[in-house]
Amino acid sequence: MGSSPPNDDGQGQHYHEESSPRYSSDTTITQNLLTPNFAEKEKDKSYRMAGSEDLESQRSRDNKESTSGQHAAEYNVPAKQKYFFLGLYFALNLSLTLFNKAVLGKFPFPWLLTAIHTSTAALGCSALLWRGHFELSSLSTRENVTLLAFSLLYTVNIAISNVSLEMVSVSFHQIMRSTSPFFTIIIYRLWYSRSYATYTYLSLLPIIFGAALTTYGDYYFTMLGFFLTLFGVVLAALKTVVTNRLMTGNLKLNALELLFRMSPLAAVQSVIFALFAGEVGDFLRWIAEGNLSAGYGSALAGNGLLAFFLNIASLHTNKLAGALTMSICANLKQCLTVLLGIVLFDTKVGVVSGYGMIITLVGAAIYSKVELEMKKGSTQAAKPAGEAAEPLNPLRAASQSPPAR
Repeated sequence: MGSSPPNDDGQGQHYHEESSPRYSSDTTITQNLLTPNFAEKEKDKSYRMAGSEDLESQRSRDNKESTSGQHAAEYNVPAKQKYFFLGLYFALNLSLTLFNKAVLGKFPFPWLLTAIHTSTAALGCSALLWRGHFELSSLSTRENVTLLAFSLLYTVNIAISNVSLEMVSVSFHQIMRSTSPFFTIIIYRLWYSRSYATYTYLSLLPIIFGAALTTYGDYYFTMLGFFLTLFGVVLAALKTVVTNRLMTGNLKLNALELLFRMSPLAAVQSVIFALFAGEVGDFLRWIAEGNLSAGYGSALAGNGLLAFFLNIASLHTNKLAGALTMSICANLKQCLTVLLGIVLFDTKVGVVSGYGMIITLVGAAIYSKVELEMKKGSTQAAKPAGEAAEPLNPLRAASQSPPAR
């Protein structure tokens, strides 16, 4: 997961750059910040939501939001709160990257590392449940099957990314992953018939192009590797969208509950993949060779704990900013990771990569301005004048949920 389970990130997802550039382990889970009244009104609706209910669409197809006075919940959240969680998400994500590089080094067992992350998340959520920080909803068989399918989507996304990395260069893999925002929009257009503001579309061009330049390098790929990488990008975008829908659709699960229900399933599936990949036997031999000291074991535990916090932050960010913004964050994270490498590890980059970072940052600034202006308009229309925003409390926000069904 933090590897990023529901960066990635997602991105999800993006490849698992925190532990090794050759493996993927995304995490893009989200959380529910809908008001109680809104949740009560929406909880009994069908699984397929209308365009006016989506937290990301900036214009409903028939402009019902503008004529009825109803506003998507995302645009009723103050911009300050939205950017607070974006900053928290980036801080934890980059901290995990630095932790892995400085402390863990190259842990050669990506599936087992994913199992550590997901198991830690399951234990952490269990402790919070025991302490009464959130309550479990009563789910139907169909809803439980939906969560099982989502956990499979998460692990299959990692598997496809890992397999494709054996057939393409890391640079080519990163360039392909940078197109995730494009596929996120395609999924929303085809599945939910939703559109975005023109400036949002235009801002994606420098973001994708700049991220591609940032990861400029030696490109090679096989034809099978190309299609597997492309399939992995589509899965990563789909995972980010589905994560958001689990938080904003009919289920309306809060962050901690979704993490609690998904993590054990993902942990078991990761161990199964590790067995088939031969990692378990290699790990036992690795221990027999004396590689697992007490200090390294503590580092692995700390890595899992940091990934747990990252997953919670990722939930908040996906919920508040939407699936498209999470995909864009993955591209921006690539640039920030390179910048940190330059500052902290004296990493050398070429002129092309430098221009790529600048272009990406400019595109992200344009996208942020578009979102901020939309936020201002919706917030002013939805809130009475002079009403103050509630204090930020991540744990409280994560544990808010509609009444048990």
